[in-house]
Order: sequence, then C-alpha cells, then structure tokens
Amino acid sequence: MNVIAGLKSTLADADRILVIGCPGSGKSTLAKRLSRALDLRYFSMDGDFYWLPGWRKRPRDEIDRLIAEAVAEERWIMDGTGLNSFHIRLPRADAVIWLRPSRYACLHGAVSRAFRYFRRNRPELPAGCPERLSPDLLVYIWNFERDAVPLIDSALRDYVAGSADRGPGKPILQLKSRRQMRELLDLLRAPA
Repeated sequence: MNVIAGLKSTLADADRILVIGCPGSGKSTLAKRLSRALDLRYFSMDGDFYWLPGWRKRPRDEIDRLIAEAVAEERWIMDGTGLNSFHIRLPRADAVIWLRPSRYACLHGAVSRAFRYFRRNRPELPAGCPERLSPDLLVYIWNFERDAVPLIDSALRDYVAGSADRGPGKPILQLKSRRQMRELLDLLRAPA
C-alpha cells in the first residue's frame, strides 16, 4: 500500500503543518513546495527565527517570541526540527511531516547543498549567512537517529496524547525517501 494514499484531504485540510527531520533530509525544499501547493505561509526556523546576518544566533527569548508570533497565525507551514521550541510549535500544528531518509541520504543532501550554494546564501537564510559545511554538522547527521530521534519520538508521543484529549488525533506522516516526498507533492497537485 502506498504510504501517501489517503493523505490529500488530511493535508489539504491542515492549516498549520510542521516539517521536521535531520539536516539534509529535504525539509526546506518540501516545505516550500507544500507552501505553494497548499497556499500556506512558509516559515524557516533558520531564516525567520534563529539566525541574524553573519551567522549570529538570536537570543533564546527573542527566538521564542518570534516563533510564538508565527504559530499564532491561522495558516502556515514551518520547517525545522528545533526541539527547544517543540513546546511552542506542536500544540498549534494540525499535522507533522517527519522526514526520515537514511543517514547517507541526509549526508548526501547536506554535502550537495553545500556545493550548490558554496559561498552563497540559501534562499531560506538571512543575508550574510553563506552556506557552510562543518565537521560538527556531519557528525550530528551521522548520529541523528541515535541522539535526536528518541527526543523527537517522546515529544511526538506527548503531542498525539495531548491532541487526543482535545479531539481527533493529529496526523504524523513519516516519509523515508525522496520518492515518497515526490509522491506526496504529485498527489497534492492531482485534481480531486
């Protein structure tokens, strides 16, 4: 059975969607495309909340304030895993798309992106933040399943349990390949 089947109306009815996953998994690309397909305002955790020009990180209280203002809006899609802000973002989300390709696919995505935007800004980052690829990022990607996934699992279990108390469960869609991401986008573009 196709993992994407039956999701068109679920996502089309969602006003607020989080796209989470490992760096290099394709979060920004998918979120921007879904933003256009579903007519949702796109927010990038990195570009809209975390980073200032020159790779300076905003103070935590300012990050949280900006995120709270964004999630208060009625319709949006937001990419970024940012476990420190799950408590702000998850309660407002109608759906979560969790990208879970292999570590090799994520490493390939991060390295490819570094070459594609070498010494230039990615569109979702503020000016003065040229693309970079650090050994720390590569280690983080390599260990993501071991280190970050248990924390994400726990947060999502709490999210599902909390939403069940308030009504129908909120969907969490896990996509494990770029092919599944393409299938989802194709499904949303298809006539009803």
